[in-house]
Amino acid sequence: IHHIYQTKDSNFLQNEGKMLFLSGSPDLEKEKGILTGRLSGIVNHHIPAFLRKNYLPSYSTNCIADWEQKLDRIVEETLPTNLSVIAGIPPWIQMYFDKLQHKKNQSIGKIFPNLSLLIHGGMRFAPYKDRLLRSIGKSITMLETYATSEGFIAYQNCPYEEGLLLQLDSGIFFEFIPFTTSSLSSSTRLHIGEVEIGRDYAIVLSTNAGLLSYLLGDTVRFTSLNPPKIIVTGRVQQFISAFGEHVIVEEIEKAILNALAQHPQVQVLEYMVAPRIGQNDGEPSYHEWLIAFANPPENMHAFASDIDRWMCKQNSYYNDLIAGNVLLPLKITVLQSNAFIAYMRTIGKLGEQNKIVRVANNRTIADQLLAYKSLE
Repeated sequence: IHHIYQTKDSNFLQNEGKMLFLSGSPDLEKEKGILTGRLSGIVNHHIPAFLRKNYLPSYSTNCIADWEQKLDRIVEETLPTNLSVIAGIPPWIQMYFDKLQHKKNQSIGKIFPNLSLLIHGGMRFAPYKDRLLRSIGKSITMLETYATSEGFIAYQNCPYEEGLLLQLDSGIFFEFIPFTTSSLSSSTRLHIGEVEIGRDYAIVLSTNAGLLSYLLGDTVRFTSLNPPKIIVTGRVQQFISAFGEHVIVEEIEKAILNALAQHPQVQVLEYMVAPRIGQNDGEPSYHEWLIAFANPPENMHAFASDIDRWMCKQNSYYNDLIAGNVLLPLKITVLQSNAFIAYMRTIGKLGEQNKIVRVANNRTIADQLLAYKSLE
């Protein structure tokens, strides 16, 4: 409704335009008399009637447990339709696009010429935006939502403005703890009238569903106070400080995006970063970037150097460690193109609302990803 109001465009509701929502299974189970299931599956039961008539996928398809089989069926169901809206988590939208393009060998914009709105959420969008736009092959409106299992936090009420409108009157009482790059800086919890623009906060929730002073785990930054608008900047636990560098997700994402701007031919599918700590005297320590490329750089060293330069520019601690030879400049380990999909499959978390960890302060995930090193 906000989108229609701001853009004066309601064409996606007309001409039998179909709306695809990539979500978890709506098949719910009862536990002690309470219907339970995946968040997105539960939401399926509350879609307004005026959207339901053009909704995809079908109920039977949506209940398929295996994500890859489900996507194959969704491709079959959507190809003959006039798809105008698609919604879901960015990497799984991209996986759907890849299957479509493999089958039709056309851009998504040509397969669905009336596709005009993409609604995304669940994770930071910046790392996926360029590749999604390349797949679509044309400019379309993109709207972000911020929904969690604990509550619906915020949504983008205007496609022309940065920031998501915080939902202050939807059964959630918000508190905010000032956050530094390494930890919660204090135990002081601030209410909405005490926050500042441009500072990172960890969100604490108390809800009418029964949560009391619950640390959500996300960090946000206010872009506006009236009305209150936020952007998600990372996770409380997702940072690297194995050497005191206090590197956060936002810095990593900005570094690779700036490097990609300098190497426009390079296409990155997925990546994660973890510390590599030298175990013996003289053995170097560094940040290892595990990257799956759609199109790798011709000069990997130059690409890595540009990422490292942006990391040093953003983070003075990291820069000092590099300058003092405590850390070597970052090193890139090239993974197979399907590495992250294969990894998520092996841990039983492929598809739907499951998210890929972008940065870790240990080697647990990184060492498992090394099984998918590129052989080229």
